[in-house]
Amino acid sequence: MKRKTLPAAGTRLMMSGNEAVARAAWEAGLALASAYPGTPSTEILEELTGYPDLIAQWAVNEKVALEVAIGAAVAGSRSMAAMKQVGVNVAADPLMSQSLAGVVGGLVLVVADDVGLSSSQNEQDSRFWGRFAHIPVMEPADAQEAYEMMKQAFDLSEKFETIVILRMTTRVCHVKSMVTVGERRPPNSEGGFTYDPNRWVLVPSTAKRRLPIQAEREKALSAESEKSALNRLEPGSDKRLGFVTSGPGYLHVKEAFPDAPVFKLGLSHPAPFEAIRAFAATVERLVVVEETEKILETELKAEGIGCTGKDILPSNGELAPEILAPAIAKMLGEPVPVRKLVHDAQSVFPRPPTMCVGCPHLGVYYTLARLRRQVTISGDIGCYTLGALHPWKALDTTTCMGASLTMALGLDKGRLPKDAEKSVVAVIGDSTFLHMGIQGLLNLVYNKGNATVLILDNGTVGMTGGQDHPGTGKDAYGMPAPRVDFVKLVEALGVPPERIRKVNPYMMPVLFKTLKEEIAIPEVSVIITDQPCVLIEDHERFAPFQVIEDLCTGCGNCLKTGCPAILVRKREQVVKAGKSQELAFVDIDISGCTGCGLCTETCGPDAIKRMSPKSAKEAQAHG
Repeated sequence: MKRKTLPAAGTRLMMSGNEAVARAAWEAGLALASAYPGTPSTEILEELTGYPDLIAQWAVNEKVALEVAIGAAVAGSRSMAAMKQVGVNVAADPLMSQSLAGVVGGLVLVVADDVGLSSSQNEQDSRFWGRFAHIPVMEPADAQEAYEMMKQAFDLSEKFETIVILRMTTRVCHVKSMVTVGERRPPNSEGGFTYDPNRWVLVPSTAKRRLPIQAEREKALSAESEKSALNRLEPGSDKRLGFVTSGPGYLHVKEAFPDAPVFKLGLSHPAPFEAIRAFAATVERLVVVEETEKILETELKAEGIGCTGKDILPSNGELAPEILAPAIAKMLGEPVPVRKLVHDAQSVFPRPPTMCVGCPHLGVYYTLARLRRQVTISGDIGCYTLGALHPWKALDTTTCMGASLTMALGLDKGRLPKDAEKSVVAVIGDSTFLHMGIQGLLNLVYNKGNATVLILDNGTVGMTGGQDHPGTGKDAYGMPAPRVDFVKLVEALGVPPERIRKVNPYMMPVLFKTLKEEIAIPEVSVIITDQPCVLIEDHERFAPFQVIEDLCTGCGNCLKTGCPAILVRKREQVVKAGKSQELAFVDIDISGCTGCGLCTETCGPDAIKRMSPKSAKEAQAHG
């Protein structure tokens, strides 16, 4: 097991928000944490695996993670679940129900909102869940506040017997700042699970009795918010504007308008309306700065508190000073300031995202690209979503986790005459399949769909940095764990054994032949690729390849694999049979080449040869 060297109480450390949350949870007496990896929340559970006297687990999805945490909290222990914003959609069912029943041990749901869409398919505002589920929301602005609020969230949770949302954002999660750490309090040892079916068994009659309790709790939380030190007024000399803000928006406001009075919300829901009303009376105009939706602004206006917000500020992305300052200047009728950047972003050479050198998915998408006119390809969430990009362009849809399989059934059953001859292919990764794809495949089989499913098993959660899952044979601590057999699992879901094929994705002729055969079969079939991600320990690296310049014809076929180690050395325009054609003569970056051999299978003139380990070592030594 990996364990951290724990700094003593009072030590000041440079920590990210995720690291601070993990430390604070441990200090708060956390007993159990469950999470599903997703940027920007992933590092929270990874950090917790380094702390003693608690249990940290990867769950198969966010719903499961929250339910495990709920079970621990109902048993009397302090627990937490961590996920990114889209994960709360998956966890919504237990969240909405348990908000009625409440908890005994403190339960904090840490949600990391990807403001600015750095690694997400949508930019949703998780503050809505606080309103929807009638539970409190806390919003830290930096790592120190994340540390402090995490501990306070557990106290608030136990005081009001409710789940508490700690709403982080990408900037808080990943930016580092100084944090002063403390001691760990002993985990809860008194009490335990209490038999109370009128509370814990949520049938309609029980839920009806819990509704008034929930309403009273929300009133009490509103009173708590009015007096909470988490919500504070910071005076300023320029009374023309007063700002109400929370999270990183507070830091942006302080940077852009250091002389303006600010009402900072730490416990942002329920909002302290009376305190804000009193603050509004001290300034000429009230501006609400919130990322991303106009939630608080709408609530303030409903309370009769005049304010402005999204009528001058954007409803997406971060509200950085270069966004705030011009918007406020324009509103005040002042000259719009022009902020000079140190570097001109337009002059930076574009670097589109791509797969890793030697990635086992490269051969899959090269093969799918060759079959492009014959198939409609339903994609999913993972690093393999990059298959939609150049040079493969081999995905037609990507919506959410597991949707490749369910949408494949719809693409099959809903097809129109022009697509009658096309086959439907669904592409899904191993972790995503276990997260939400099992039900989709079962549904596909049950409803007699006609689709070929590609399960890309690379032995890790690749997109979020190589975490383990039930298909890797390791737990969150890297210790041995039961390992899912994908072939047996798929067969158990109803796919006939003869329609389940396991293929090495580096053997492209075999992969191509297998895919051609399976898309021709008018029923559900599954192809499982079985080579590990190139970034994990299980991957075996071989001697690299090199291009023999005299043999290279410039056909460029190897470039179509999309491997970043293959570089264009020079381009030439030639005329053949009256048509102009561009030749691309290539080279291989041997420092990056993993020796997978995919490129050799595309090279007609056999111009790509494997180097001997000795010659490769010598070449790398000479740069």
